[in-house]
Amino acid sequence: MSPVRRESARTPMLVGLLAVMAGLSIVFPIVALALGTPWGSLADLAAAPENRSAAVLSLVTATLACLISTTFGLALALKLARSSGPLTVLLRALVLVPLVLPPVVSGIALLLAYGRQSLLAPLLESAGIRVVFTTSAVVIAQVFVSLPFVVLTLESAFRASGFAEERAAASLGARPMRVFRTVTVPRFAPSILIAATLALARSLGEFGATLTFAGSLAGLTRTLPLQIYLAREGDIADAVGLSIILVIFSLVVVSIAYARGPLQREADAR
Repeated sequence: MSPVRRESARTPMLVGLLAVMAGLSIVFPIVALALGTPWGSLADLAAAPENRSAAVLSLVTATLACLISTTFGLALALKLARSSGPLTVLLRALVLVPLVLPPVVSGIALLLAYGRQSLLAPLLESAGIRVVFTTSAVVIAQVFVSLPFVVLTLESAFRASGFAEERAAASLGARPMRVFRTVTVPRFAPSILIAATLALARSLGEFGATLTFAGSLAGLTRTLPLQIYLAREGDIADAVGLSIILVIFSLVVVSIAYARGPLQREADAR
């Protein structure tokens, strides 16, 4: 590379300074949390029955929500990426609304959608189905807040890469489902993995909509974030310890998706 090109690739000092400040604004509170964690008692805290139950419930419901969000989000993102016009713009805006709603508003919206006074109430009651204040409500709340991450991530990937390969496969006589299975999914597997990881991480951390829509019932709807909130009312040290456990969960999940291998394969594919 020539000296001129090397020079032009350098990051401006101001941009570098802003980048450092941005990184510190995220890293510093996490470091402070780690420094304030009672590491010596962390194992006993994690082994406590109520905390273990909350952690298991969080992992199970977040995994279910991740699978649902990824499946439906992949389909919706593909449809949005292949569509245009005012209706597509409106639908995209509506899908992304949960990203900016206050959590309590999301919970109230879910109550009005699936609660006893909802439009679906007669149908749900006739089928003997109760949603509010059940484990199913936890999953529904997690899907509501995590699905937009999947749609946003995958639609951006679809639009950036285009569908030339899919059109080529279709021109050779492949049916739509076969093109989807053998071309689209393998091509965008790294992006799908990242989208699924974001959905899982968001579901693990969901609090406000879950509290409003599902409540905080031990062993049934009390996820780890809700357990942390309760611990904060009693012993802040326990809340800090549980918080670092949730941070570790999230770090592991995100690190797996953003490992060098998948990203390198995506870069090579492009």
